[in-house]
Amino acid sequence: MSPSLTTQAFSCVLPLRWSDQDLNGHVNNARIVTLMEEARVAWLNRTAVKEGVASFTNPKVIASLTVEYRRPVHYADELIMDLRISRIGTRSFTITYHASQRGDTAFTGSTVVVPLNPATSASRDLLPDEVDYLSRYLSTDEPTRTTTETR
Repeated sequence: MSPSLTTQAFSCVLPLRWSDQDLNGHVNNARIVTLMEEARVAWLNRTAVKEGVASFTNPKVIASLTVEYRRPVHYADELIMDLRISRIGTRSFTITYHASQRGDTAFTGSTVVVPLNPATSASRDLLPDEVDYLSRYLSTDEPTRTTTETR
């Protein structure tokens, strides 16, 4: 495995609701995608803005989304989600997700995020401060938790 470019990752504890479960007694697979969204919003729309990157509150779209389910997610256990950046392009970036319960990987995933011009709804170039912020989380390995937010 190649060395990590950074060890920084955004980490948050996501609350699970009783209603997230399906008839099998675990969190429904569709709800997993919503949990990824909640973590992404907590990171970009709150934490990044607090750190001075207000443009992340502007519209964004998800161009691609993948999820690999490793084990069931259960309501009773704390769900920790680590987010990092695996790619920064001119008009998009890729977030990778690693979710765990009791230290075991529950699922991994990724999203390609495309920022939009709020006036035209067209894709736009990433701004220099966005690239600088995202670069702090750029990694090729599993993240090490450094920033934690409890939702």
